Amino acid sequence: MALLKIARMGHPVLRQPAEMVHDPLAPEIQGLVADMVETMEDAGGVGLAAPQVHESRRVLVFRVPAGRAETAESGEVPVTVLINPGFEPTDPRQDADWEGCLSIPGLVGKVPRYRRIRYWGVGLDGATIVREAAGFHARVVQHEIDHLDGVLYPERMADLATLAFTSEISRQAADPADTPTAA
Repeated sequence: MALLKIARMGHPVLRQPAEMVHDPLAPEIQGLVADMVETMEDAGGVGLAAPQVHESRRVLVFRVPAGRAETAESGEVPVTVLINPGFEPTDPRQDADWEGCLSIPGLVGKVPRYRRIRYWGVGLDGATIVREAAGFHARVVQHEIDHLDGVLYPERMADLATLAFTSEISRQAADPADTPTAA
C-alpha cells in the first residue's frame, strides 16, 4: 500500500467525468482501493474518489464516523467501497450544511444536498451494494459521486458568501459536530 498524491482544485482530472470500471475484481482496482483507503485515513478525510488521486475511474471510498451518524440506530458506517456508483433521492427536500474537501484544503462551504438517498454500486468482491442513507451519510456519498462526475462542491453552493477558511469556521463553531469534515 502507498499514500497517493491528492489532486487539488484546478487540476484537469477533477473536471472530467471518470471512466467506468469494467472489471471491479482486477488486481489494479484492488490495489487502487487499498491505496485510496490508506490515503483517506492519513489525510483525515471521510471520503475519497479516484479522480482525487489522479485516477479517472468511477471508484470511491468513504466512512461515516459514529459521531457523525444521524441516529443511534443508523450508527457508524465502516469503510465502504463503491465501484461505478449512482444514487437517487428518496426525499426531494435538501439541507444546506458545511462541507470540506481534501482537494480544496483549508476551505469549507455550505452545500445543499438531498436529505435522503438510495445509492448503489459494486463492492470489491463484485457483489452489488444497494443502501438507503440519510443526513451526513447521504451527504458524503453525494459529494464523492460528484467527484466522479467532475463536479466540486463550490459548484453546488447556493451562496458563495458561505465559502470560508476552515480555521475561521472552527473558531465560531459552538458544537464540535458543527465543525466541517473533509470528504
